[in-house]
Amino acid sequence: MEANPFGNLLNNSMTNKVEIIVGTTLGGAEYVADELSALLEQHGANVTLHLDPDLSELAPEALWLVVSSTHGAGDLPDNLLAFYQQLQQADIDLSTTHYALCAIGDSSYDTFCQGPEKLATLLSEKGAKLFTDKVQIDVQYDPVPEDPAIQWLESWIEKIPA
Repeated sequence: MEANPFGNLLNNSMTNKVEIIVGTTLGGAEYVADELSALLEQHGANVTLHLDPDLSELAPEALWLVVSSTHGAGDLPDNLLAFYQQLQQADIDLSTTHYALCAIGDSSYDTFCQGPEKLATLLSEKGAKLFTDKVQIDVQYDPVPEDPAIQWLESWIEKIPA
């Protein structure tokens, strides 16, 4: 029998469920999310991808993996705006929720990765805890953002509870 690839249970409230919240304008972040989803599933995680996330559809005990680009002048992509506003207006305690942030941007802009940072800040304000160090992928240096995203995930995937 093969050993479970996941490490020790870090928080009794967490499961091996991963909710991937995708913020994309031109599809690049969606490609990254698809690759991360496939890797997570290979390691036994129960993954749901959300291109049009709704707060009521996200399990608070799951790991919320935000994979998002920045749009315009440091804004979230349009497909995440309704979710962001929903979260802002919700009287919700996310203290049982852990999240990870994979932000994708272009450092030639002074608003590099600021869109996803806004969502991460709001999650923290609602009580969610950062599960691992965030990654900021700069497409100026990494034209294939899937590669550094996969390296980032592989560096902490063992921490996800079985």
